[in-house]
Amino acid sequence: MIIGAGPRGTGVLERLAASLPELYGERPLDVHLVDPHPPGGGRIWRDDQSPLLWMNSMAEDVTMFTDDTVLQDGPVVPGPTYAEWSGTDGQRFPTRREQSAYLRWVYERAVAALPPSVTVHEHRTTALRVEGPPGGRQRVRLEGRDLPLEADLVVLTLGHLDAEPDGEQRRLAAFARRHGLLHLPPDFTADADLSALPAGEPVIVRGFGLAFVDLMVLLTEGRGGRHHDGEYLPSGREPVLWVGSRRGVPYRSKIGYTTAERPPLPRFFGPEQIAELRSRRAAPDFGRDIWPLVGKELGWAHYHRLFTAHPERTSLPWPAFEEAYAAARPGSAELTALAAAAVPDPADRLDLAALDRPLAGVRHTSAEALQEELRAHVAADLDRRHDPRYSPDLAVFHGLLSVYGQLLTLGGDIGGGWHGFFSYLASGPPGPRLRQLLALSRAGVVRFAGPDIAVGTDEERGVFTATGATLPGERIEARALVEARLPDPTQELTRSPLMRSLYEDGAAVGGSGLLAVDPADGRVLDRAGRAHPRRFALGPHTTARGGGAFTRPRTGGPAFRQNDATARAALRFLRDLECPGTGEAARRPA
Repeated sequence: MIIGAGPRGTGVLERLAASLPELYGERPLDVHLVDPHPPGGGRIWRDDQSPLLWMNSMAEDVTMFTDDTVLQDGPVVPGPTYAEWSGTDGQRFPTRREQSAYLRWVYERAVAALPPSVTVHEHRTTALRVEGPPGGRQRVRLEGRDLPLEADLVVLTLGHLDAEPDGEQRRLAAFARRHGLLHLPPDFTADADLSALPAGEPVIVRGFGLAFVDLMVLLTEGRGGRHHDGEYLPSGREPVLWVGSRRGVPYRSKIGYTTAERPPLPRFFGPEQIAELRSRRAAPDFGRDIWPLVGKELGWAHYHRLFTAHPERTSLPWPAFEEAYAAARPGSAELTALAAAAVPDPADRLDLAALDRPLAGVRHTSAEALQEELRAHVAADLDRRHDPRYSPDLAVFHGLLSVYGQLLTLGGDIGGGWHGFFSYLASGPPGPRLRQLLALSRAGVVRFAGPDIAVGTDEERGVFTATGATLPGERIEARALVEARLPDPTQELTRSPLMRSLYEDGAAVGGSGLLAVDPADGRVLDRAGRAHPRRFALGPHTTARGGGAFTRPRTGGPAFRQNDATARAALRFLRDLECPGTGEAARRPA
């Protein structure tokens, strides 16, 4: 049984079809697919959402199919990218509705690839609970069905989950009720009711990532405004969005070119380093043991591209730099000094700390000065990310993908800090969205609150407040507060009854509160570290989050590798379940 029919569940089904001939033959098999939303797109990529919402990737950068860069045991089954399938311009950003159609087609293709001995059963409902011992069939209770479904094994591909509000959100909600204010907790922006946000009034928005971009679109174009020749023409129905976050800046723009060759990776953070980290008696600490290796790997990608493609901007021969770089200790001052000596222009050096916190230590005396600096920052980022002269940035992007794939093989819970950093640098909004942000800022519809935003309440005045580090002493007041970020589906806060049932049944929790799984094949771990033979889980609710369920072609596809490993482990398990006395496999619900 596969619980969750979005792109991750679809990917597992595709991998089942790919490996069935080798591992399971023509034995009969029933596959039950459970999801209240349509298969393929699932909840996040369903068709019935605003046509204004885009994908965060160009059409040519979206595939659901494996290639020879994916480190997997199953066969490669090639297939078209979204651009190839749709015949659209590969450089455009499709809408989520358009992507929904592609995902539905991929699902239908996966089902069609299954042999006649396999039957797929779709259940448009919600799974509530999984019961059953490790040595026996699992019973899955479904909403609206009296009797449970039985399955020999269960694969959870639940995607992003809802969560209960944490203590701070509960306090803010109670304050809003007392004073008649509007408080929108973390949610999927496409599902949030934004109709009550008042036109023309200030709204404090905490969060400057992709959820904010959706919010920005729905509250501007979604309320009748228009973008024309780089300017925004308001409808008069827009609120004024005061946006801030920890960094105080939006995620870095998508890179707008594809000309750079990929650096030779991995080099300093590969299987050898992963094996050494896994051999340690104590679990490695990300900041102390892993991050220096990551930083050296990203630096290697950056400087390899700079020296080979833009040697006129360097002052050392590449062999000399390469030798010194390889000898320097990860995270050491030697690396910094080497870069300073070999690369004259600071703009050509990789400074991860400055990239991560571009406004650290910046102070302004007026809100208008902050607006100007933020607009200049966004404009400069757009220029750089669309200029092939800075192709080392694209090399770093490929370095981030390589690092992500290696971290998945490490296992354990590396926490949310890495995922946030990865998303900020590698999964930012399309360039056109940031140009719209600039137009909205010039029109006064979006106002920047700066970094390290602190949201508070004023009981006497009955308003929400926000302050930021860049404007000491300045305070924003508003009668509405929006948390522009996804819910945090930890063990403590998950709203999923299915996840709660797993924890009640002894499933382990990682350090960041997510479901602990074996990185090798996604089997759910118990609190003693034992892998459940019949329960698997993949996706953002697990410690092996795996990045997006689809990816750029020829970039290794870590999620594809996970899908393949899980599908093959499931098929081997089912193959070995034979009817006593006959040596023949029964028709088994998977």
